[in-house]
Amino acid sequence: MNTELTRLVGVRHPIVQTGMGWVAGPRLVSATANAGALGILASATMTVDGLREAIREVKSRTDAPFGVNLRADAADAGDRVRLILDEGVRVASFALAPSPELVAALKEAGVVVIPTVGARRHAEKVAAWGADAVIVQGAEGGGHTGEVATTVLLPQVVDAVDVPVVAAGGFFDGRGLAAALAYGAAGVAMGTRFLLTSDSPVPEVVKARYLAASVRDVTVTRAVDGLPHRMLRSDLVAALEHAGRASALVRAVRHAGAFRRLSGLTWRRMVQDGRALRHGRDLTWSQVLLAANTPMLLKASMVDGRTDTGVMAAGQVAGVIEDLPSCKELVERVMTEAVEIIEGLPGRESEVRDRATGE
Repeated sequence: MNTELTRLVGVRHPIVQTGMGWVAGPRLVSATANAGALGILASATMTVDGLREAIREVKSRTDAPFGVNLRADAADAGDRVRLILDEGVRVASFALAPSPELVAALKEAGVVVIPTVGARRHAEKVAAWGADAVIVQGAEGGGHTGEVATTVLLPQVVDAVDVPVVAAGGFFDGRGLAAALAYGAAGVAMGTRFLLTSDSPVPEVVKARYLAASVRDVTVTRAVDGLPHRMLRSDLVAALEHAGRASALVRAVRHAGAFRRLSGLTWRRMVQDGRALRHGRDLTWSQVLLAANTPMLLKASMVDGRTDTGVMAAGQVAGVIEDLPSCKELVERVMTEAVEIIEGLPGRESEVRDRATGE
């Protein structure tokens, strides 16, 4: 299927696997790339040296294009950008808006820049700065999320910007891809659906928890890091929500120390990152410290398999996913179903096909 997204990044199918911390490593990204979709390597939980090793491992597993997700507000963002330029990475994605200078530097080097946004005004801003495309995540998406549903947010952004728009939040099958194309999107991005594949490195016991979840088992809480965070309900989440401020702060400091040792960051750099996190948000320093909970609590589940001591970020689609296909099987299934739906729409075939091909 030929869309603005496939032409922009050079993949066969208009599907993006999002950059999930501790999950989107070389194994999942290369499997996604070999399936013809765009895999995004998550770098926020890696050191710069670790990111270099991960990029090279992906390149050893596939010749297909892939991307790296970066934290634009990280103190070492410049080092990571230089690294992806040196390694010839095709795509740079961002969870927070990169600066105009960063966008310009990447584009000058031939890297495709695709920020993720959660509001129309943010899409307009990054498009004006030169972003090549945007991923628009509605409230159904996992992890940090907003309040506006994809079906409301997506058409707003499609109408507001002239760059390709990739729809995220609530997608898991070919029906969703067909719907996104009908809205005017150039493709879809999926996180939870790729997490629940046989190529995902997440421990099987954790995958079982996701597969057993219903839609009502997915919640949004601020208890982890002070920001709205969509995840599976668990006893730990309930305990965090009912914990007193003092105990939450002690836990945050302990996890901050653990993350510092794991990441190789200095306390000074972590404070700098904390200041960046506060920028533009009404966060107290206690909430900034609580942000250190996120990488370590996610690692406990996604790496160590401890569902009792970790949190499990999840899109609402976790409640309707029932199997663990390979990335190849998943992408083929989504594409086959989407094409069948598009071809079966009475009187709408040409219109949807024109949108899909950019004509």
